[in-house]
Amino acid sequence: MTEKKSSLPENIQRKIDQWVTRYPTEQKRSGVLQALMFVQEHNGGYLTEALMDAVADYLEMPRIAVYEVATFYSLYHLKPVGRHVIDVCTNISCMLRDSQCIVDHIKKRLHINANETTTDGKFTLREVECLAACAAAPMMQIGKKYYENLTPEKVDTILDGLE
Repeated sequence: MTEKKSSLPENIQRKIDQWVTRYPTEQKRSGVLQALMFVQEHNGGYLTEALMDAVADYLEMPRIAVYEVATFYSLYHLKPVGRHVIDVCTNISCMLRDSQCIVDHIKKRLHINANETTTDGKFTLREVECLAACAAAPMMQIGKKYYENLTPEKVDTILDGLE
């Protein structure tokens, strides 16, 4: 059996291979979400078209299917982002608890608008739909961590604590 050549780094291939063992062999494309996460993390936090193509080829799926996944979910970034991506929920529960005040505070503090990155590359601010923490609104996510019941003061403490 001939081994397929891939443009993905070997360590990423191994991670994907290990991940897709969770699925039936003929369903390995089910691992596309995690495969994109592995590639994004390896690439400094964002995906390129070439990387998405490489994932599609590796998982033997249509490239358009990978693009659909990468553009649908807010956890994928298609351009460079800051070391800390700040996702502030602006959906109804957070909006009713004044998430706009939180967004405005972060914009003023970091001197950026939504979907922008600070000049030092430290922060990217995004307004996102529901992050599923409605009972603790307003909230934001930075990396994999949720911050709930936010006030401008809490936001300052959180941002001051990030490297």
